[in-house]
Amino acid sequence: MRLPGVQLPQLPLNLQPLRDTGRLLERTDIGDLTSSRLKQVASLLRQHRDVLEPDPRGEPVVRHEILAWSPSEAGLAAARAAGLTVVEAEAGASTVVLRVPAQMDTAAMLERLRQRDPDGVYDFNHVYTGSAAQPMDPPSSGTQDPQAALPHATGALRIGLVDSGIAREHEVFERARIQPWGCDGKDHPSAHGTAVAALMVGRAGRFRGVAPQAVLYAADIYCDSATGGSAARIAAALDWLAREQVAVINLSLVGPPNQILERVVAGMVKRGHLLVAAVGNDGPAAPPLYPASYPGVVGVSGVDKRGQPLPEAARGPQVMFAAPGNQMVSAAIGNPPYRTVRGTSFASPVVAALLADGLRQPSPAGAQRALAEAAKNASGNASGVPNPEVGYGVLGAAYRTDPSGFR
Repeated sequence: MRLPGVQLPQLPLNLQPLRDTGRLLERTDIGDLTSSRLKQVASLLRQHRDVLEPDPRGEPVVRHEILAWSPSEAGLAAARAAGLTVVEAEAGASTVVLRVPAQMDTAAMLERLRQRDPDGVYDFNHVYTGSAAQPMDPPSSGTQDPQAALPHATGALRIGLVDSGIAREHEVFERARIQPWGCDGKDHPSAHGTAVAALMVGRAGRFRGVAPQAVLYAADIYCDSATGGSAARIAAALDWLAREQVAVINLSLVGPPNQILERVVAGMVKRGHLLVAAVGNDGPAAPPLYPASYPGVVGVSGVDKRGQPLPEAARGPQVMFAAPGNQMVSAAIGNPPYRTVRGTSFASPVVAALLADGLRQPSPAGAQRALAEAAKNASGNASGVPNPEVGYGVLGAAYRTDPSGFR
């Protein structure tokens, strides 16, 4: 299902007049954002046919790979008998990657394996993408600090991030404490990961994230690889964060349901972690996206500066909270070093950083208390009952860095 066709004005190619008036940074009608993920998926499949393929629903998966959840010896024996190879290098604490022979169909092999081992849990190695809309035009530089008087969480905090790489040399991270994971210790900075991380722990003269004093445990699951963002890498990153006892973790990623990822998420929720995830920008009538729609995950939608839901943001019972996701500035790679961003990707880290102050260690009871306190402090929904647009309400409105401070 798609939203009804509405003729929205497109950005002109000549942007200088709009920059001069300052109106460009306040625009929200930047095209058909609801189709951006679908276009990205189609592009991935088209450009990387050698390592990616579509599953029966058209979602991207790593070619010739199947994931197994804590397979038994009998299950592994059944896999080997079917011609599969165990890829030890990709195995996480509870997730095993199985290689399908090149001449065999991945979907057919998955069905065969499920029949041979009906008690096992097997699925494709799905690939997940960032839930960000297209970035808007960069604001001009300035020296005003619109966030100088903002309140912020106090005390030693640890926050987890599962995303793409961070440009740690950016000025907003000069005093940040970042513990990286993934990519064999190599840095692969990306625009998405940099912007999301800055909203959590960034700090500079004219910009401030929600919790700049926190230690950020940042897992890069992409590493500039065509198979980056796979369910196997997400599971391995979550295993690492669980071992490090990081209580609150942000995932600004979206994709299809996956049985293996669902088991990993359920295990962490049961142990008292709060997984905060963007609900996506496929539109209010789109099917739910994951991991935000798994039980126990804190699904986050985006609102504009008036507190109105973004027209492209997902709706449904998976929305627990909303946060600023438009007409806001975050760190960027290159020059200028800041850009305006839009999408639920940039609302989710705001909520995660706010929740982290109330949950320092994984705890089921502590997680419930942190959520109850957040719901009490949320605005825009006085009923106390979550609605499909903003859930319990909007959090973190004061942390939206307005582009006007950068003109």
